[in-house]
Amino acid sequence: MQKSIRHAAVVNEDMPNELRELVRAIESLPAEHRDAMRPSVDRVVECSTRRRRILNLVQEALSQLRLDMKYLIFDLEATRRERDGLQAQIDEMK
Repeated sequence: MQKSIRHAAVVNEDMPNELRELVRAIESLPAEHRDAMRPSVDRVVECSTRRRRILNLVQEALSQLRLDMKYLIFDLEATRRERDGLQAQIDEMK
């Protein structure tokens, strides 16, 4: 029974084109060479997938940080307006 590299190195659209081409090229090799390269290819695919997931998490975190910053700036400006308004009322009373 001949195993394919695809058992761990699933070729999908999320993978870079170069990596997909590499997996396909290795799949076309004779079994002895393909079996020798399988662990290395699997590790490369896993690392690529992990890096992609980490990059997505970082991008989501940055997006959330940007949104949080906008809310904080809005809140700061509102607080300053309230302070200025109250300060003006205090100055009028003097």
